[in-house]
Amino acid sequence: MTTSPSEPIFRHVTIIGLGLLGGSLGLVLKEKRLAQTVVGIGRRRESLELAVKMGAIDRFALEPHETVNQSDLIVMATPVETYLPQIQTWGKDLAPSTIVSDVGSVKGQLVLDIEAQLPPSTFFVGAHPIAGKEKSGVAHADSRLFQGARCVVTPTPRTNAQALEKICYLWEAAGSVVLSMDPMEHDWVLGAVSHLPHVVAFSLMHTLQALQERTPHAPDLLDFSGGGLRDTTRIAASSPEMWRDICVANHENLVKMVDQYIHQLEKFRELLKNRDASGLYNAIAGAKESRERLV
Repeated sequence: MTTSPSEPIFRHVTIIGLGLLGGSLGLVLKEKRLAQTVVGIGRRRESLELAVKMGAIDRFALEPHETVNQSDLIVMATPVETYLPQIQTWGKDLAPSTIVSDVGSVKGQLVLDIEAQLPPSTFFVGAHPIAGKEKSGVAHADSRLFQGARCVVTPTPRTNAQALEKICYLWEAAGSVVLSMDPMEHDWVLGAVSHLPHVVAFSLMHTLQALQERTPHAPDLLDFSGGGLRDTTRIAASSPEMWRDICVANHENLVKMVDQYIHQLEKFRELLKNRDASGLYNAIAGAKESRERLV
């Protein structure tokens, strides 16, 4: 799809999960006129009503079976552990050639399981927009959320070429830089650069809490925090439900990565114990050099 279509590329889109990502995608679909109708599905009526008021969806339904059979695109924007149970519920109701996609941070085996569970006349295209905020919920949705961000699509040998092209066009229209990656490779790469940093941030906050509890009469440590702690732990304010599911789904990669992180901490601890000034300098300088490669 090399040129902008004169007509919406989707007739009827259903977004399951109207949080930050689902709501932001709905705003993109409406503002860019990529879909004639956008319907939202969620658990909380007040959030769905807010999504309508914000212009992220045209209307909402409380049950998927009320809308999925009319859809030519369904986007799952709920925690990844819900994907397979959802498809078991409504997959059989899909019309032929319906595209199913997602915004999840885990792909890997999950992509293959979804493909196996969907009717053979439908198409799955995995997508992961690498964008977000520490604040969740549709109230924080923003059509500019995806601008300049990478979006990784994860096709397999079973992926329909036209469906893939449409999903790529959708994310390009949202302002994303679209990349293609094998589902298993995706989980290793994102495990290292996204999932592991979240585990580190969660653990750091627990460490501070434990230190505080060991010295209950000391001043509140967080009262003395500066920009360094805020920058390092910003992502610790992320959704517990979402990150629980990401950690479970990508646990095999994460366990190995946490082991490597512990190894690096142990090396740093030895430098501290030995008051190895030269070794500490080299470790910090090496980290600084790596950090400066980040754009």
